[in-house]
Amino acid sequence: MNTSLIYELLYKDKRTKARRGRITTPHGVIETPVFMPVGTQATVKAMKPEDVEKTGAQIILANTYHLFLRPGSDIVREAGGLHRFMNWNKPILTDSGGFQVFSLGHMNKITEEGVRFSSHIDGSRHMLSPEKSMEVQNDLGSDIMMAFDECAPPNATRKYIESSQEMTTRWLKRCVAAHKNPDRQALFGIMQGGFFRDLREKSASAITALDLPGYAIGGISVGEPKEEYVGVLEYAPDLLPENKPRYVMGIGTPDYIFEAVEHGVDMFDCVEPTRIARHGVAMTSHGRVNIKNAKYQRDFGPLDPECDCYACRNYSRAYLRHLFKAGETMSHMLLTEHNLRFLSKLSEDIRRSIEEDRFLELKEEFYSKYYG
Repeated sequence: MNTSLIYELLYKDKRTKARRGRITTPHGVIETPVFMPVGTQATVKAMKPEDVEKTGAQIILANTYHLFLRPGSDIVREAGGLHRFMNWNKPILTDSGGFQVFSLGHMNKITEEGVRFSSHIDGSRHMLSPEKSMEVQNDLGSDIMMAFDECAPPNATRKYIESSQEMTTRWLKRCVAAHKNPDRQALFGIMQGGFFRDLREKSASAITALDLPGYAIGGISVGEPKEEYVGVLEYAPDLLPENKPRYVMGIGTPDYIFEAVEHGVDMFDCVEPTRIARHGVAMTSHGRVNIKNAKYQRDFGPLDPECDCYACRNYSRAYLRHLFKAGETMSHMLLTEHNLRFLSKLSEDIRRSIEEDRFLELKEEFYSKYYG
């Protein structure tokens, strides 16, 4: 029996596939569905760990690729692991580094061994393989580790995607063999297969046979039209075990979150809320607010009257606009905290709605205000 992670299915919505669960890890309990803030370089940008926790965040992500290159996973290991290094005592998920190798690394060469690439920092050459990804993530000491996979481009040919999917499965088996701490770090497999249902089914069959603690649906929300994203969600989660967590990587807008939950997904993450905050954009109960707009110059009301975050309780839109226009870092801090609280609160509302069998009503109410 896996002891590194325990998943409990607590409630199932009566009219959709939405589900309410609980994940227990060595560093705490995660109530699902859950949005996970991204802390790429062992920090959520513009935030102190205690302020991230105040938003209601239960788990954060860190990035294997970035920490492998800087400061180096050996340094994190010597510091006592990622939790101690960054002073975050709740669960941490680390991605495999695969996506960043393909998107940030230069002069990539993909072989059966792994991916040889040039660092985006200094151009130095490196190899990231399934074994190396596991070594780095073991050093980091995250609660949940992602398998090393290839995220094929959405416009790739079927032949390429089929070959990539098969290699990802072979890489997963190598990840399982190389994983040194299965008793305290849960390894999640990743389903690939692009937008071809039969390839998804083939991938799911192969990876679930390994009986891992959890699984992700990879290769969606990568720039494809929304209808293709939803099309995969209509069947892909059902290909994964009901008694294991299901994770879709890289989604952070409310509509994509609602669609994922409605189809049986438990976990999701994205840099969207932190990135747009640094550009002066806030998610509010009545849609996005661009604080740079001149109409907020004399708006002395809160950013979102329905939000209970620190920024909304203490500052006006006029002040936030002033901070941003003046180039003050505090605007990034306050808007980031607000956006993370917004998605954490949305997750709380979704969990409650599933328990009360009113998920579709919540979705309709939210959409009418946010997108109406």
